[in-house]
Amino acid sequence: MKPPNVTKNNAPGHPRPVVIAIDGTSGSGKSTLARRLAKQFGFNHVDTGAMYRTLTWQCLRHNADCNDPAAVIRTMREMKTEFPVFDGRIRMFVDEANPGEAIRGEAVNQSVSLIARIPEVRAWMVARQRELIRFGSLVMEGRDIGSVVFAETPFKFYLDAHLDARVERRSRDGYSDQLKQRDILDTTRRVSPLVVSSGAYVMDTSANTPDQTAALALEELKRRGL
Repeated sequence: MKPPNVTKNNAPGHPRPVVIAIDGTSGSGKSTLARRLAKQFGFNHVDTGAMYRTLTWQCLRHNADCNDPAAVIRTMREMKTEFPVFDGRIRMFVDEANPGEAIRGEAVNQSVSLIARIPEVRAWMVARQRELIRFGSLVMEGRDIGSVVFAETPFKFYLDAHLDARVERRSRDGYSDQLKQRDILDTTRRVSPLVVSSGAYVMDTSANTPDQTAALALEELKRRGL
């Protein structure tokens, strides 16, 4: 295994690790922005959606019914997790396995929102995600980062875009998610639904290039003292 590249640098004027929280819908540009900001500030990048996908992948490979909360919870509690850091990105390994691009497969796409609705899963994930601050400052992307995981951070963004634009982006990246259905599941779940968190800077990225979105975010972070 490649030695981890752990970044523990904090931003100037911030003696403790800080978190940049990026929430929003699928295909809105969260990951692209998160990677750019992590590189810009030298922070570690966390894709929390990949963590839920990794659990989904684990359930599928162990034939656990993703529609059965008890089966999912049992699989989650039995698996061994590690969080190595590679090139500034914190990943989640299960049972010493790195699922890689398998978490982007169609089977995972179809089941991940079902698993993410389970309250015990969300509680377990939130606890693990909060623990990652031990690596230092983070750029964390997901659907409840600014509202739940690190609600206290002043550096919050919420990204959205028109459905057609998001579908086109996902298709261009080789994914075929049912985005409209995922939006419904993510915004209506009982625990930690996708919402615009208090204090978040909201961006409609429908017509933006990645450079334009990053420029807006950097300008807002500077205004907020980062």
